[in-house]
Amino acid sequence: MAVSLGSSGRRGPQRRKAPITAEINVTPLVDVMLVLLVIFMVTAPLLTVGVPVDLPKTKASTMNEKDDPLTVTVDAKGILYLQETPLELEVLVPRLVAITGSNPDARIYVRGDKGIAYGRVMEVMGAISSAGFTKVALLSELPTTPLPAKGRK
Repeated sequence: MAVSLGSSGRRGPQRRKAPITAEINVTPLVDVMLVLLVIFMVTAPLLTVGVPVDLPKTKASTMNEKDDPLTVTVDAKGILYLQETPLELEVLVPRLVAITGSNPDARIYVRGDKGIAYGRVMEVMGAISSAGFTKVALLSELPTTPLPAKGRK
């Protein structure tokens, strides 16, 4: 009688079972993260809103700029904003100097609500200009309907 050791009665080598591993499959996690990234990339620009201001209408052409300028806004109540941060006129110039690094060629836009006094907007522009900034501009909206021609009968 012959006894065979180490064989299960089959021909060929014995198959070994793979050891059980406890690993987390990260593929679904990566898929969910990529979907969330796309959603946030699409919705983030929609969430940025500025200070609501009713700008006056004008026929001036639009300006094409490469850099994003700083925006100083005076709302209907006369409150002053740098970008979207409210501040006092005394603090405006030091903040502009700190942000621009004392660059006199930094573009600064001034937005003023059409219901406020013209003097308040000019006060803000004067403070900015006296600080040495040379590229200060007023913003307005294009009219939705053509303005009537004045002086023609």
